Amino acid sequence: MPAQDFVSPDSIRAQFCAAMSLMYKQEVPLYGTLLSLVSEINQQVMTQQPEVAQALRWTGEIERLDHERHGAIRVGTAEELATIARLFAVMGMQPVGYYDLSSAGVPVHSTAFRAVHEQSLHISPFRVFTSLLRLELIDNPALRELSRQILAKRQIFTPRALALIQQFEREGGLSAEDANTFVDEALHTFRWHHDATVTAEQYQQLHDQHRLIADVVAFKGPHINHLTPRTLDIDAIQLGMPAKGIPPKAVIEGPPPRRCPILLRQTSFKALQEKVAFSDQRGDAGGSHTARFGEIEQRGAALTPKGRQLYDQLLDAAREALGGVPAEANAERYMDLLSNSFQAFPDDLAQMREQGLAYFRFFATERGMAARGDAGRPTSLDGLIDAGHVHFEALVYEDFLPVSAAGIFQSNLGDDAQSEYGSNANRDAFEQALGRSVQDELELYAQSQQRSLQACAKALDLPDL
Repeated sequence: MPAQDFVSPDSIRAQFCAAMSLMYKQEVPLYGTLLSLVSEINQQVMTQQPEVAQALRWTGEIERLDHERHGAIRVGTAEELATIARLFAVMGMQPVGYYDLSSAGVPVHSTAFRAVHEQSLHISPFRVFTSLLRLELIDNPALRELSRQILAKRQIFTPRALALIQQFEREGGLSAEDANTFVDEALHTFRWHHDATVTAEQYQQLHDQHRLIADVVAFKGPHINHLTPRTLDIDAIQLGMPAKGIPPKAVIEGPPPRRCPILLRQTSFKALQEKVAFSDQRGDAGGSHTARFGEIEQRGAALTPKGRQLYDQLLDAAREALGGVPAEANAERYMDLLSNSFQAFPDDLAQMREQGLAYFRFFATERGMAARGDAGRPTSLDGLIDAGHVHFEALVYEDFLPVSAAGIFQSNLGDDAQSEYGSNANRDAFEQALGRSVQDELELYAQSQQRSLQACAKALDLPDL
């Protein structure tokens, strides 16, 4: 088939995201309620703070805001991880970043599958935080072997999905008809399954070791455990959730409230208790499992290595001053400590740019375009900005924060799960299982910023910026 007849991976990704959102709304009705609240708050913010809406128009994010989602899944074997990478590649999604959650008491390591170019992100910023269970961290040898045997027996992909992945790799794309079929078949991997693959006793053993281990091992596939919309004001969401019958977690993960948001802030509602049928149960007998929950995120500026180092220092200082893990009992004190600590981080885009703390996108203004023939116009970036010839906005952070991800996981898994794994980062082992290297998110932001500068220079008839 000629390449021009193929559906673009970006379009397949957008189609898959819409289909998954519809599926999850049917499976978890509270998700639909959450979407309504997010839409309501976002409209309020853009009405009451027109400068926010204007910034979104500059960057084009206003067009993607209502459709922006991230999901999360957990797979059990290297083969599953490698195949999920091939599945996501059909949708133009690459593994970005390595996250070790074991140091926070969660026996997984992870990456984020997403588009890597700003044009593709504009079409669909859908991303999936994907975790691989680390069987080597199960300290009970018999339970570790049982988990390995159970996982070895399952197949989480349909035969048709696997065939279409191979076809995409062989031919370089999919037709519209095949793309539609691929989306339908791929969704089966992420559906919730009521029937467990283990007995009630085996489930309890896995659960007692760690709830996340039970969630990965005991079911037919890596059901999507949350699907997250993006809000422009997560504090308003946190306050508004109880009135909608949605109890929020005690602490918003990430940085404190700011006039100029940075990185990522996240909150969630508690995991649902869902009925399951274990393999040794008959008739009306049934068990329960909690794993799937609702999450909301607010995204801010992507930080440079210098900015990220400052962020980590300030976050660590607040947590050290707290003397424990942020929870409901100390939530108010923690937020006060966090706000005080982050006073050392400039809350102004101009200062953040001047100090090299964040990445930016640059735009030639009408004034700059009109001055292209002026002999005395400024030619340096700072001079062009001062003269109003160039406008800048922060590059949005497209990735995740390991401390925040672990905090979300733990708040929904419960505090009684085993959580003493120490620090066991092993990027080499993860990439070996993945079958490819993960991309460096900081390099991607730097490349995006550089492309923006080049486009700006070209628009202004300048050799470079």
